[in-house]
Amino acid sequence: MIDDGRMLGVLGGMGPLASAQFMVRLTLLTPAERDQDHIPTVLWSDPRVPDRTLGRLSGGEDPLPWLLRGIDGLERAGCRAIAIPCNTAHGWYDAMREAAGVPILHIVDAAAAELRRLGIIGGRIGIMGTQATLAMRLYQDRLGAQGWDCIVPNPEEMGRGVSPAIALVKANRVAEAYGPLAEVVRSLAARGAASVVLGCTEIPLGMQAGPPPDLPIVDTIDGLARAAIAWAKG
Repeated sequence: MIDDGRMLGVLGGMGPLASAQFMVRLTLLTPAERDQDHIPTVLWSDPRVPDRTLGRLSGGEDPLPWLLRGIDGLERAGCRAIAIPCNTAHGWYDAMREAAGVPILHIVDAAAAELRRLGIIGGRIGIMGTQATLAMRLYQDRLGAQGWDCIVPNPEEMGRGVSPAIALVKANRVAEAYGPLAEVVRSLAARGAASVVLGCTEIPLGMQAGPPPDLPIVDTIDGLARAAIAWAKG
């Protein structure tokens, strides 16, 4: 049984389907024989949070006040750590961590742990994500400091592949997202990537709609779920 003091908070809604998938994977990845073996969790799924990419790159509304509101709600609900199944929201990680009274699990650190679990200790890897995630270098800098050489899709691949596919998942047109995403994965592999990190929590949903690629894939939803389980187990 999980310690009663280890209530997990999930700051979600960015997007709602990715948050729901995180809850599914958190449940399925937890070693459990009965209900009481699972992690007490509060999901704050608020899709009204302003678009993170627009907020960072195009002068859109700042999402930080909404993120802090969710963190406050989770803390008031008794949560002792917070997971955020949205990669781009981690562009505001420092401000959220400073405001929070509890630890916030970092999704990029969870992805690094997944790479190591898969035996990808160093070398060249591909990173897929939103335009803002890649522009903020959330993965390139944090993983680069740990020994990985990160490559990203080119502007054409972002414009006709990654960004439209993310929008398709957000519109619940998940199966249509697979083709363009798989094409970009193949392109990164052709450029020497030994693994590809799906650094937007909509991307794993699209990739699951078709055959798996021929190289190891890091699903950041699963990575964050495993990090949350490790925290809950103490």
